[in-house]
Amino acid sequence: MPKVGRPYQIGGVWYVPADAVNYDEVGLASWYGPNFHGAATANGEYYDMGWITAAHKTLPLPSYVEVTALDTGRTILVRVNDRGPFVADRIIDLSKGAAQQLGVAAKGVARVRVRRVYPADHDRLALRSGRSVPLRSTPPSVQLAAFKQKLMEKPRPPLVTTPAPQQPGRLADLAGIISEARAAEIDAPTAPPTTARSWYVQVAAVSRQDSAQVLAASLNAVGRTRVDLAGGLWRIRIGPYGDEPSALAALARARAGGYQDARIVTDVPPPP
Repeated sequence: MPKVGRPYQIGGVWYVPADAVNYDEVGLASWYGPNFHGAATANGEYYDMGWITAAHKTLPLPSYVEVTALDTGRTILVRVNDRGPFVADRIIDLSKGAAQQLGVAAKGVARVRVRRVYPADHDRLALRSGRSVPLRSTPPSVQLAAFKQKLMEKPRPPLVTTPAPQQPGRLADLAGIISEARAAEIDAPTAPPTTARSWYVQVAAVSRQDSAQVLAASLNAVGRTRVDLAGGLWRIRIGPYGDEPSALAALARARAGGYQDARIVTDVPPPP
């Protein structure tokens, strides 16, 4: 079941997910590969760089798009399961497998058209299972020329932050798996630890800071989150809690929300 998600903030910029049923845009595509292989995506899956997937800033997760390379007309079907790219002039971030199928992996950045589609069940199943589907029909040359002209006339996105939506203290639930019933907990700050030991619920450790921030935002309904760097990975943790029972309650909420790999960790400050 696709989830739209709430507005979320990355790098001071607010993004507002929407169920844009007729989404059809031209812009630039980039791709991400080995450095992110195995990291958590915004909807709680794991990124496999060989699968035909993509990241988009606002489309529901998951959703499906046709991506057309404007220089060649090659068109592929892609499953969107992540958020990004958080670069103003790019509209989609392809997996390495998708970039290879589209024929743009060697370029790094390519001009594309992205159109939301609603494929047959067998195509959805193939993409969910890590398989590609046959290439789509190539647009006629006159249509490709029109797409290129539209891209040339497209105004460059402003490099300023957008106003925050009027939801104080309530950031994105991008994965769409945290219960609305827990939303009221966001505005109540967690009490500081009363003992020397602090308990946390560690949900994941990923290689991309922006992905970690997105995932942390989606967990605000469970408890106060923090993101920190350790051993080359960005850890997403809920807490701190001053006692183990409180941490166990947060762990149960996280797992109920779909984060089955969440676990409790502790921090003990060094002696004075």
